[in-house]
Amino acid sequence: MRSQWDALLKNLGEWQGSFTRLSPQGEIKEDIPSIVSLEGLNNNQTIRQTISLGGSETVLEYSSLARTVLFFENGAFSQGSIQLGPFSEFGAELGLIHENRRLRLVQMFDKNLQLDKLTLIREHLAGTQPEQRPPLRVDDLLGEWQGEAVTIYPDWRSSQSYPTKMQLQLDSAGRLRQSLTFSERTITSTATVKDSIIHFDEEPHKQVQVLLLPDGASATSPLKLQLRQPLFLEVGWLIQPNLRQRMIRSYSDKGEWVSLTLVTERRVPCSS
Repeated sequence: MRSQWDALLKNLGEWQGSFTRLSPQGEIKEDIPSIVSLEGLNNNQTIRQTISLGGSETVLEYSSLARTVLFFENGAFSQGSIQLGPFSEFGAELGLIHENRRLRLVQMFDKNLQLDKLTLIREHLAGTQPEQRPPLRVDDLLGEWQGEAVTIYPDWRSSQSYPTKMQLQLDSAGRLRQSLTFSERTITSTATVKDSIIHFDEEPHKQVQVLLLPDGASATSPLKLQLRQPLFLEVGWLIQPNLRQRMIRSYSDKGEWVSLTLVTERRVPCSS
């Protein structure tokens, strides 16, 4: 596994795009043009990060990484809360990268553990053409997807890789049926679909929603966090019609951040 710092360096450059602020139901509240520049100093031993957002500028310099962040070899990363607790804000950023584009999602929960706000960040490297995709629809995801998952851990144990399979179909009643297979374990679930919201509602105390967002993005999270229950936050990105990435940040029933998983999957062509 490439060192964490080397993986960070995959993000060097000037990233132009916007920060799109969303309600918990996925409604766009505002869209703010942005430029995020990551520059290596001292032979890349130090990073200078400049964030220009809506007329304001923030400059950060750092030579080490916090315990709250982990990077994959391709530069994808996540940073955020390492512990869920009562009466405290909780959230995370999940960042995907593909060629000249990045897609990042910030999910934040309030002190009552309710989903509070989301920010979708879409960026491309300066000097390249952005290739934004239309808003995600359920039909874009139907079928069988096969891929490879890589899981890394905040306690620095060795990473794990394993095949994945996801099958999505609509039944005669219009409910979405999902079958997920990873590491020889299969989970099946069903959900309602209403406009751009997929709602997994089979277990009242474990209700999870998937928001279908601009640029082929999706945001998966509980509507309300539950103490002493495991949870996960996920971002998805339909990069091409048959190529998708997902990143999952997982927490234990003690509220501890325990793993980060990156899935790269391709749709299996339908047999005629």
